[in-house]
Amino acid sequence: MKTQGISGNFTEANVEALAVAVFKNEKPTSGVLKDLDRITGGILAATLKAGEFKGDSGETALIRFARKGKVKATRLVLVGMGEREEYKASAVSIVAGTAARTVRQLNIKTFALLPRCDGYSVEIAQNATQGVITSLFELDKYKTKEKNDRSINTFVIGIDGASPADLKEGIARGTAIGDSMNFTRDLANEPPNILTPTEMAKRAQAMAKEVGLKIEVLDEARMEKLGMGSLLSVSKGSAEPAKLIIVRYDPPKSTGEKGELLALVGKGITFDTGGISIKPAEGMDAMKYDMSGGATVLGTMRAIALTNQQYPSWVSSPR
Repeated sequence: MKTQGISGNFTEANVEALAVAVFKNEKPTSGVLKDLDRITGGILAATLKAGEFKGDSGETALIRFARKGKVKATRLVLVGMGEREEYKASAVSIVAGTAARTVRQLNIKTFALLPRCDGYSVEIAQNATQGVITSLFELDKYKTKEKNDRSINTFVIGIDGASPADLKEGIARGTAIGDSMNFTRDLANEPPNILTPTEMAKRAQAMAKEVGLKIEVLDEARMEKLGMGSLLSVSKGSAEPAKLIIVRYDPPKSTGEKGELLALVGKGITFDTGGISIKPAEGMDAMKYDMSGGATVLGTMRAIALTNQQYPSWVSSPR
């Protein structure tokens, strides 16, 4: 998916659909809603007046209109955000994800979003990009039928007055975080007959090589030599050999005290067998999520490495 940022009139973006955040009981009497009402020939005002859309959080509405002037889109998606006073930058990912799922369901390939959120432009662009990317994740990797093949090719984020540099940085951040979140989800949802400790280690090694992280995988012989009896006692209940994955990120320059170290530890047991005889059968499939802690650490390290590739200051001196 191609992601772009614009600071001018988002209604003139070269897309099929426009999406905009709307607050509860808001009227199109000024600003962008007034402009959108004019573009839609009064349909927006009529929709709000009829109570078909009230702006409640998570509510959506679709308006179709004829193309006119410099406006290339022919559809408008309204995304409710609830009370204006409660709308923060962290909620931008929600409006972006909701808009993305709505347009994807309509098989729309390109759309522009105006989140209408005050604050730091980089953070807003980041959250919008991350929200779109993570909203498109599907649990259909092994499906052979009824697979959702619809996709979004272009996403445009509009932030009034934002500098090109801030838009570029926010999009890069959001892409790194969103893709890494989906990487984690993909690992966590793998069935245990596929994602064995050995396979999880292989995927961690491939990821580390891709993004430039240091990695070491300890086998059982090495763990036994290091006295890791607790971990090895768990793996003895399985025919699959244990692996311990160590991923390391070294920033270009240290920002803390000499020798300072931050360690993230994630549980990576690929199938929870503890108390299996007393657990209900209907919950058996969820035991594969016992390695979600380990997957989260790997995804976090991936995001850290990717953000540092273009903007080292994100890690060495975070805002």
